[in-house]
Formats: sequence, C-alpha cells, structure tokens
Amino acid sequence: MGRYIIKRILLMVPVLLGVAVLVFTVLYLTPGDAATVILGTSASEADLIAKRHELGIDRPYLEQLLNYLNGLFFHGSMGNSYSTGAPVAREIMARFPRTLLLAVIIMGLRALMGIPLGVISATHQDKFVDRFCMVLALLGASIPGFWLAIMMILVFSLKLHWLPSFGIKNGVLSYILPCISASISSIGQQARQTRSAVLECIRSDYVSTARAKGLSEKKILYRHILPNAMIPIITVLGTGFGFSLAGTLIIETVFSMPGIGLYMTTGISNRDFPVVTGCVVFVCFCMGIVMLLMDLIYAFLDPRIKAQYSRRGAKN
Repeated sequence: MGRYIIKRILLMVPVLLGVAVLVFTVLYLTPGDAATVILGTSASEADLIAKRHELGIDRPYLEQLLNYLNGLFFHGSMGNSYSTGAPVAREIMARFPRTLLLAVIIMGLRALMGIPLGVISATHQDKFVDRFCMVLALLGASIPGFWLAIMMILVFSLKLHWLPSFGIKNGVLSYILPCISASISSIGQQARQTRSAVLECIRSDYVSTARAKGLSEKKILYRHILPNAMIPIITVLGTGFGFSLAGTLIIETVFSMPGIGLYMTTGISNRDFPVVTGCVVFVCFCMGIVMLLMDLIYAFLDPRIKAQYSRRGAKN
C-alpha cells in the first residue's frame, strides 16, 4: 500500500506539469496587456515598456514558460502577483483555509442530506415517498447555484435582515447563505446517485438470500445493502468535494468571501496571470490529493481492493 501511495503521488507530477503548461499557454495567448491594466490607459509608451520589462512579460514565450516551471517545481514558487507584488503561493495558503472550510461544510451537508434522501427513495421505490424525494432532488440539481445565492441574499439579507450578505466579519453567520446556496445542487445530485447505487444492491442475489434467511429489512439494509453501495456513493461524494473546492469561485465572488475563488476571479479581472495560473495548479493538486484519499477509503471499505493494491506493490 505504501508503494502504491508513493506511485500515485509521483504520477501527480506530470499531471501538474501538463496543467501548468496548458494554463500558462492559454493565458499567454489571451489578448490584452497586464501593464496597461496596472498603469491605466493614460500611461505613456515608455512607462508601459518599462512595466512589461519589470514584470518579465516582454520576454519570449518559451523563456517565460521555463522560468515559471523552474520556479514552480524546483523552488516551490508560483511567482509574484502583478498587481500587489506579493508571492502567489503565500496568498493562496492564506486564503485556502476559508475555501477548505466552505468545501467541507458543503460536503457535510451533501452527505447528511443527500445520502439519507437517496436511501429513503430507493427503499420506497415507485411509491409516493420515492417520487417526492426524486422531485426534490431534481429541483435541487436543476437550480443554478449563483441564481439561488442572489435570491437568498435578496430575501434573507436585504428583506428580512437575518443574515449578512457578504464577507466573513460575522463569523459563523457569514457561512450560512454561501453553504446552503452551494449545497442545494450537490444534495440533489448525491440523492440521485445514492438511489441508483442502493437500487442496484437491492436487486442483488445476496439480498434475496438474506431475505430468504428471514433477516429483517433493517438488518439487510445496514449489513448488506449500504456497505456494498458505499463505494459508488463515496466516489460521487469525493468528486463532489473536489469540485466544491474549484466551484467556490462563483459562491465566493457572489458573497465576497476572501478565499481562493475570489482571489482567482480578481486575478482574471486584473490580468494577473501568476495568480490565475497558481490558483488553477493548486486546485488541481488538491483534486489529486482527494482522488488519492478516495482510493485509500476504497481499500478500507473493500478488502478485495486492498489485496489488489498489495499484489501490485509486491510485483513492483
């Protein structure tokens, strides 16, 4: 298992390399001039040339790319922000705890509400409860998160004055609207996927055998159905957590929460390429870690997967 973990971590290097090259290339080919954004349209040509030289964006593409990759992989540097001059890596790590907290709360709401909703729907297949739960799940999955966030701001902040509409100055209260608006869609998706996984297990032969032995439906559910349905459920939950880290861009922008999402949005607006590239690479790294943790959870839940990893490690 240890060799497998090391192998997976090493495989993340070419993935991060490809993402860094792709994002850097796309931003390099994007029309516009960072020096003009920083100095303004009234700046003289001499000032613009001096600023481009200071930022290093007047150099050839290949030289800029190699310098960035060298700093990223050999020195752990993501460069400095064009706008503030602060190290991008330091700014990302300062904002990451807020983004992580937001993603963890969203994942918690997704698991606590989406999984029971899907299980209840599957165990009452084709009944009123099933149809009602799936209608709720479909509505939740269909509502755009940014639209729901704006509507909740209008109702709970501007009309009722119950909750703050932006920032994090109000502590726990500041996370209520962002977390609810961002989790509604994921709860609906989790409920639908959980229902499918549980239904597949309900139709299995071992469930019919358990019923023939006289086991109660409650014991069959907790001892046979849910343990075997957990792998696809964990898969959806883990990928949803990874997408929550990346998807906080919209929520943080709407609610002005100082996380990675807002930092990257500001970087896009200011044509701050080191900020944008650094945020994308960091989110990609986080996704790789989440995928690795999911594989380890698979091995914990299913001994057959753990034995398969052990055999691979012995061969290597």
